[in-house]
Amino acid sequence: MTDTVIDRAARATPPSVARRVRGVSDRMLAWIFVAPTIFLLLSINIFPLIWTINLSFTNYKANRNRPVEYIGFENYHRILTDKDVWLTMQATAHFLFWTIFFQVLIGFALAWLINRKFKGNDLWTTLIVLPMMLSPAVVGNFWTFLYQPQIGLFNYVVSFFTGADPSSFSMIGQVNLAPWAIVIVDTWMWTPFIMLICLAGLRSIPDYIYEAAEVDRASKWRQFWTITIPMALPFLMLAVLFRGIENFKMFDLVVLLTGGGPGSTTELTSINLKREAFEKWRTGYASAYAIILFVTVFGLASIYVKALNKVKER
Repeated sequence: MTDTVIDRAARATPPSVARRVRGVSDRMLAWIFVAPTIFLLLSINIFPLIWTINLSFTNYKANRNRPVEYIGFENYHRILTDKDVWLTMQATAHFLFWTIFFQVLIGFALAWLINRKFKGNDLWTTLIVLPMMLSPAVVGNFWTFLYQPQIGLFNYVVSFFTGADPSSFSMIGQVNLAPWAIVIVDTWMWTPFIMLICLAGLRSIPDYIYEAAEVDRASKWRQFWTITIPMALPFLMLAVLFRGIENFKMFDLVVLLTGGGPGSTTELTSINLKREAFEKWRTGYASAYAIILFVTVFGLASIYVKALNKVKER
């Protein structure tokens, strides 16, 4: 009989240790394996959150070596009464609403078309999801070049359809166009994500339901509104949740495209928070700002998840 490594390790184990190991329950064994992960999560996530909450009640500035003073809710009051903060909230709400609107509309339409399984279906699916695979840095630099008034292709495409002079407008340099410039880029990049989730939802609908509807002589339009939309709605809502959270904290793509400009037209809350923390070095103020944003996202997401669960239970 072959003497394995496990057998040799068992014989080499002291009797006292062997008795303790045999006495370990399955529950205790599970905690032994899970404990390092829990400790890591606490140290990386929970501790910084508690420390940020603590700093939000102080006038602490990371670039100054002076005693820290607790000032209560003064930072929160200043943030909630600051007009500039509310302007960044409006810019974020504009970006959030229109990106989700266009991504859901186009993404669901693409998923519905691809689900019809026409010739070349797999090739078109691969081509459509390519933007999602690119790095935000690549996408930002790519679209910055496309938006150039003199040499950018985007202005010439708009000129071809409208007859306007390509050099007469700048998508990332004009106050009225810059917010739409970042909406277009984010929609181009992340519509495939919505499409894939919607496609999974559409393909989860059993064929026999459509067959039963055809037996009842339901029109295609009737089947779409009474079968397709209700059964794909949980997937659609899940996609909206993911994109809503991601777009609320959007930073890198907007910084590469506009830097928050012109002026502060495209300065989203994440960009404004970064400037308060690492340019103005108002660490306590920025901590309170971060807590307000966290509570906002967490609260809205919790309400949305409850609505999603109700839709799934129907």
